This record gives sequence, C-alpha cells and structure tokens, in this order.
Amino acid sequence: MSLIKSTEEIELIRESAQLVSKTLGMLAKEIKPGINTLYLDQLAETFIRDHNAEPGFLGLYDFPNTLCISPNHQVVHGIPNKDIINEGDILSIDCGVLKNGFYGDHAYTFPVGEIDVNTAELLKTTKESLYVGIEQFKVGNRVGDVGYAIQNYNELRGYGVVRELVGHGLGKEMHEKPEMPNYGKRGSGKKFIEGMVVAIEPMINMGTHKINQLNDGWTILTNDNKPSAHFEHNIAIVDGKPKLLSTFDYIYESLGIESDELKSTTMVSP
Repeated sequence: MSLIKSTEEIELIRESAQLVSKTLGMLAKEIKPGINTLYLDQLAETFIRDHNAEPGFLGLYDFPNTLCISPNHQVVHGIPNKDIINEGDILSIDCGVLKNGFYGDHAYTFPVGEIDVNTAELLKTTKESLYVGIEQFKVGNRVGDVGYAIQNYNELRGYGVVRELVGHGLGKEMHEKPEMPNYGKRGSGKKFIEGMVVAIEPMINMGTHKINQLNDGWTILTNDNKPSAHFEHNIAIVDGKPKLLSTFDYIYESLGIESDELKSTTMVSP
C-alpha cells in the first residue's frame, strides 16, 4: 500500500471520515445518564449501514462491536456493554467506517452531564494537544515533530502520555504506515511528504502514563485508575499543509457548542 494518496483517494478517505464525524454527531445527542454503551453501539451500526457503508471496527482483528467506548479510566478499546453510564462520567468513543474501499477513523471524549473541573481540564488539554500535533504534520517535518509537540504540551501540564498505543497511516487499510506516536524527539522519524494521510490521536492520562489491559484482550486501563481522554482526527498533507478530513462540527452542532478552535491554526478545514 502506498504512503502517498492521490487527490481522488484523499477525497474518498474524507468521505469515510466525514461519515464517522456525522455518526459521532448523531451519538452526541444520545449520551446522557441512564443509558448503556451497547445502545450507542447499535445506533452507530444502523446509522453507518443506512449511509451505504460498513462499520470499520466490527470484526477488525476480531473486535466484536462497531464502536470502541471507553469510560473514565479506560483509555481505549473498551467493548460496549449494558453497564449504565452516570452523571459525571466521561466516554471516549472511537468509530471507524469503511466506504468505497477506504477507511475513516476518529474519536471524541464526551462528558456525561456535569463533570468535575479537573476532568474537564484534562479533556480540554488533550483536545488542544491534538491540534498542536496536527500543526506539525506538514511537508519537511518528521514523525517526531508531531509526537514531541503533543508530549510537550501535555507533560508541561502534568499529564501522562500513553506510550504503547499510537496513531497511524490511513487508507485502504485501517492501520497503515507510518506509526504516529504521541511522544518523540523533534527532527526524528519518517519525513512527511505531500499526499500522506494519517490519524493523529493523543491518549492522555490524568496521572501516570502507565497502562494495563483487561483479560478481555482489548480494554486498556490507566494503571492508577485516574481518568483518560482520547481525541482523534484524520489529516492529509495537501499543498504542503495539514488538511483536516474529519470534523468535530457535527458534535458541536448537536451539543450547541460554538467553537473557534481552528481560527488560530494554519490547517485547512474539511
């Protein structure tokens, strides 16, 4: 598989990414105390199939569901179930779509009702660090420039940056080269060139960066049971600069949030 995507391929990846964005926007209206995550999973599968696409995660590496939903101290790869979610929880929802032979894959961490101030700050910082990292995804820079930017932004604020799980290239496969760690040294790693498409996804813990895995073979937890946040976008290099293929706008529209998070950046919106 080629690291370099044509204009037409980038547009097809954008279509898949946008369907993920719309799915997350639909789910945003449904997240409230008293529901369970299996309900959200079923909604997402129906929505994706109704839009002439397939769930990207379902059956991938034998994963059993459409969504990865990871509450509170679960980092990623949580399996939807019938446990009730409560006021004050946070839910990382990671969603993938396969449409026209190309994948889209991105994630958002949702507050459930009112959450405590420290957890809200973790979510805010993690999302900000996603855009700090994306800014470095441009021609001439390297993988380590993105990782360093994300790591530095979070560690300066006292958070732990998960090491074992990383972002990735994206295209006809869900996980392509290059790997995109959320830590690294400036000027190190693979050099970015025109037409590359990646998923950048900081996974940031309130406490230690260390993690554990449940016996289900999937669910990743923080080692100290403190909360973890996860935000992810799909991005292409177009005309030398980062172009967002996914968007949080559908989420913001559902939740009545006005956001100016892209105004101070050089990246191109989808």
